[in-house]
Amino acid sequence: MVATVLSFVLHQLSTFLREEGRLLGGLQQEVQFIMDELGHMRAFLREAEAKEEGAQPRLQEWMKQVREAAYDTEDILDEYVARFARNRETGFYGSVRRIFSSIKNLGARHRVASEIQSIKSRIKSISEAHQRYQSEYGISAQASNSLSAVNNTTWRYSRDDALLVEEAKLVGIDQPKKHLISQLLQRDDYQLKVVSVVGMGGLGKTTLVKKVHEDPEVRRHFPVRAWVTVSQTCDFQYLLKDLIRQLHKEGKKPVPQSIESLNTTELKEFVKDFLQQAGRYAIVFDDVWDVEFWNTIKFALPESSYGNRVMLTTRKADVASASCIESRGLVYRVEPLSNEDSWTLFRNKVFDGGNCPGHLIDVAKGILDKCEGLPLAIIAISGLLASKDVNRTDEWEMVRRSLGGELEGTGKLDRVKKILSLSYSDLPWPLKTCLLYLSIYPEDYKIRCRRLVNLWIAERFVEWREGMSIEDVAWGYFSGLVNRSLIQVTSVFYEGIPGYCRMHDLLREIVISQSKEQNMVTITTGKPTRWPSEKVRRLIVHSSSSNNTQAQHHQLRQNYCFDHLRSIVTIGSPNPLLSRMLLSKVLRRSNLLKVLDLKGQKTQKEIPNEIFNLFHLKHLDLWGTSVERVPKGIGKLQHLEFLDLGNTGVRELPTEILKLQKLRVLKVYQQVDPSDDDYGYHGFKAPSNMGGLLALEILSCIDASSGSTIVKEIGKLTQLRELGITKLRREDGKELCSSLANLASLHKLNIYSIGKGDDHEIIDLDHHHPSLSSSSFLQSLHMLILQGRLEKMPQWVAHLHSLLRIDLNCSRLRSEEDPLESLQNLPNLGKISFYGSYLGEGLCFKTGGFLKLKWMKLKRMEGLRWMRVEEGALPRLHQLILEQLPLLDELPLGIQHLSHLQELYLYEMSSEMIDKVENQKESEDYRRIVHIPEIIIGFCADDGKWRKRQLWEGTKRNT
Repeated sequence: MVATVLSFVLHQLSTFLREEGRLLGGLQQEVQFIMDELGHMRAFLREAEAKEEGAQPRLQEWMKQVREAAYDTEDILDEYVARFARNRETGFYGSVRRIFSSIKNLGARHRVASEIQSIKSRIKSISEAHQRYQSEYGISAQASNSLSAVNNTTWRYSRDDALLVEEAKLVGIDQPKKHLISQLLQRDDYQLKVVSVVGMGGLGKTTLVKKVHEDPEVRRHFPVRAWVTVSQTCDFQYLLKDLIRQLHKEGKKPVPQSIESLNTTELKEFVKDFLQQAGRYAIVFDDVWDVEFWNTIKFALPESSYGNRVMLTTRKADVASASCIESRGLVYRVEPLSNEDSWTLFRNKVFDGGNCPGHLIDVAKGILDKCEGLPLAIIAISGLLASKDVNRTDEWEMVRRSLGGELEGTGKLDRVKKILSLSYSDLPWPLKTCLLYLSIYPEDYKIRCRRLVNLWIAERFVEWREGMSIEDVAWGYFSGLVNRSLIQVTSVFYEGIPGYCRMHDLLREIVISQSKEQNMVTITTGKPTRWPSEKVRRLIVHSSSSNNTQAQHHQLRQNYCFDHLRSIVTIGSPNPLLSRMLLSKVLRRSNLLKVLDLKGQKTQKEIPNEIFNLFHLKHLDLWGTSVERVPKGIGKLQHLEFLDLGNTGVRELPTEILKLQKLRVLKVYQQVDPSDDDYGYHGFKAPSNMGGLLALEILSCIDASSGSTIVKEIGKLTQLRELGITKLRREDGKELCSSLANLASLHKLNIYSIGKGDDHEIIDLDHHHPSLSSSSFLQSLHMLILQGRLEKMPQWVAHLHSLLRIDLNCSRLRSEEDPLESLQNLPNLGKISFYGSYLGEGLCFKTGGFLKLKWMKLKRMEGLRWMRVEEGALPRLHQLILEQLPLLDELPLGIQHLSHLQELYLYEMSSEMIDKVENQKESEDYRRIVHIPEIIIGFCADDGKWRKRQLWEGTKRNT
């Protein structure tokens, strides 16, 4: 969407004028004129893009011109700053340097002024066309910034198609339908109850709710019923009048003519009065898009004692939860169809319930995999395939290969595209840009959420907000996309922190289509391909199986133009030669580069000196490379905000790092044992006055072995949100506590003492200082990792009310220092990992303790002989891992009380315990765990290799 690009560039230009405008001198007014003209066009573009589906080629070409003019303006200004902002010395010599530099650069200034004048002329010409299109398309210059209605009435009618699906052809609906009906009919008559059904577009929410709403038993219990379709751009007065008409029709009463003259408030009162007198009602609000709708409509719904019910469908999780809070209602998330149900629906539609011919099974399942259980997509693609010759495998193969292209066209899959695209269209422009950026990832790629968020920040998609860190804003964007069901979190790092995510394949095709249209990213694997004629601004390098280095070199020489390149990101493991050639050419030509991400490129052995000439570079990610040294030239990167040297060979940073006053993220570490996280990390030796990097928010991991000076410097970094410290000496513990008292925003703290393996020095953090009160010390901390011996648990740990996760490694606490005592009452603790942390013989989880704990791992506690879980302890525990506890020969007493336990892992446990679990099905141990759906046993086999086997899965147990 051009309006999205324009909003992004205007934001960048505005930031430029605010921060660097003084460098422009007399050109500032010219740039302001360009911005004003682009701003006038943006409102028109938002309206025009709503009609873009039928737009004429002339309008599309005009949109492209606007986009390129905006980008070119940004390029010219960045080049200007790179040339003229370098000399900022003060004093006499600084003045002399600036004078000589000004004389030397007079010609360059003249060229920049000429280029800005040229852009201004282009903008004037584009603006004249803008005036013509306004009248031609009937769109006012004062068009609203909100998304206009795209023929709302037509869309409302098209949604009715979902309600006409024959029940005989529905699959996978029986269990959800029964569950929802039971919720509606529960005898809790004291108040209105809301049931919200949430999920991505095309999952069948409307169809499911319609079947529930029309069920005979539901009709019998709720004589007054109505169905209201809301949609994105509803007319609230029209909606209320529609509701009144339906209610009167249900009651077989004439509709009062007076409603036509009522305002919104009066209409709400009318509805409320009617429902209070009507008795028991059930109303459905279908396709709700914002919380504000619910906050408005709820005042028209009386909370009588009749046990009234409201159901709503939505794509947004916040809408679903907000509507249910007051009524203690139910949020029901619709899941995709199972593989079995997907295949049944597919056969019903394509083969009228018959079998799929054997020669088509593989290709049919390949097509079905693309649908990922989305009923709308399965039905649409089935309709497309029904017209194909079942004897022509090649026709079916063509559909499988060209699904993305099919979505681009019209016909059978056009409705799928429209429904999935609605969620995209509803996004504010920053979230649109962030979603389009996901096109950089290959199909089925495991997307690391943190890397994605960091790249959004680096690409300047994230706007600063007063009182918030840029990372918090970015995570808010991520949550916004999850909330709208546009991306799905597939794993969680710890409570509330997403680990990995993905996007539905068909939605990904739409995102790729939009990204191509905007020339947002250019993707290469090094294979010969046809390149866009437009300028390459973001180059994404994917891994490739091609070894044809000659063809790749020719491809680079012939097709790449890097003059306007802003970022280069590698995904996976590209061909090493391709990576070297690319980097060499990029560094020679790309003066505007802001993002350089070479994550995981093992063949990268050093940081090329050319990198230090990249004046605009903000993001340098060398994680997992073979770099071992950071040259002094790093100090030239004055705009660098992100530097990741994790899992490299770097062990020390030069003092020039202190010149990077904008540095926000600094990661330099390496795992002690790459095969086992429990052994901790090596850190880096920092300059003694490290506290001068005042913008730092993430610092991991700093080597503290040099003494108290560096520990004291940490206390100056008051913006820190994450801190990792290695090789902490016992005598520096008190100084560290004093420093930590200054870090009010700290969310994550990792501390490793000096030592190897299990032989660690004592971590002494149990200090009290006048400034260290339990009500303020580290109250923002979410995650705490302590690796090293503890004589006793620091007293302040018991007061970390925001703590979500704690890891204690090699603590070797004595029996009188039971770690559970300090932790059991922490109100938000969700994850615990104890590795060699306790020398006592037993652990007791007491009633009322660990109320929110969901995950627990106990490993290598050699003296542990027994465990006991009292009734009422660990009520939410989902996963329990017991590993290398050689003296524990029976399962925890009271394990039967863990009613929510879903997974039990027994890794390298005693043979006595495993025998009791596996072989004695009538034993007490067996009966105590029969309620646990999944039990995994891990062991070292006779050949020395580690193995896992599953005792049972779900209800498939040998009982």
